[in-house]
Amino acid sequence: MQKFPKDIYTEPQPDSDTLANLGPLRALAGIWQGQLGMDVNPKAQGAEHQAFIEQIELQPIDGQTNGPQLYYGLRYHTRIFKPDDNETFHDQVGYWLWEPASGSIIQTLTIPRGQTAMAVGQTHAQAREFRLEAVRGSLTNGISSNPFLEHAFRTERYVIEVQTHADGSWSYRQETTLIIPGQAEPFAHTDHNHLYKIAEPSLNPTAYAAQQAATETGG
Repeated sequence: MQKFPKDIYTEPQPDSDTLANLGPLRALAGIWQGQLGMDVNPKAQGAEHQAFIEQIELQPIDGQTNGPQLYYGLRYHTRIFKPDDNETFHDQVGYWLWEPASGSIIQTLTIPRGQTAMAVGQTHAQAREFRLEAVRGSLTNGISSNPFLEHAFRTERYVIEVQTHADGSWSYRQETTLIIPGQAEPFAHTDHNHLYKIAEPSLNPTAYAAQQAATETGG
C-alpha cells in the first residue's frame, strides 16, 4: 500500500520546465500522425476491422500539486478518422501525468459519447515502454459510462501499452473489454497505431513566460 506523508498540505515548488521533468512521457511530447491504425470493434454481425488515421497533439502543462504530491504532464487531443472519410469517428481528450517521486504514470481520458476513465501504472523515468490499466468499479483507476453504454457495451477493463522507439516515434496497443447483451464471452475491442512526429511541442506556460522575459531583458 502506498505510504503518504503526515503533512498533506505543504506544496513543493514545481520546476518551471515541464519538458525536462516528464520522465518516460518526454518522448510523447509534440504533434503526431499515424497512418496505419487498426480498430477491432463490435457489430451485430461480428467483429469489424477498421483501418484508421490518427492525429494526436500532446502539449506540456505547468506542474500540478495535490499538497505534497507533484505531477508533470501533457494535455492531449486525439482525432481519428477513416482513410476514405475525413469525418471524425473517434475524438478523445485528457492528460498524461508523471509523478517523479513515486514512478506513477496516469492517463485520463474522456470521449464525447458519455464515457471517461483513468488508467494507472508504475514505471521509471528512463522507461521505453509502460502499461496502464483502468477497471470498472475502482475508486482510483476507474471507468464511468453513460446509462446506455453501461447497459449495451459495458466496459469492464481498459489496458494501454505504450512503447517508444529509437527513431523518435512511438506506438501503442490498447484493449477494452466489453460485456455485450446476448454474447456469451467478453468482447476484446482493440486498437493499435504507430505515430510519427510532425511538429515539436510548445513550452508549458510558465517556461514560455520565463523565456519571453529573458529575451526582453537580453538574458
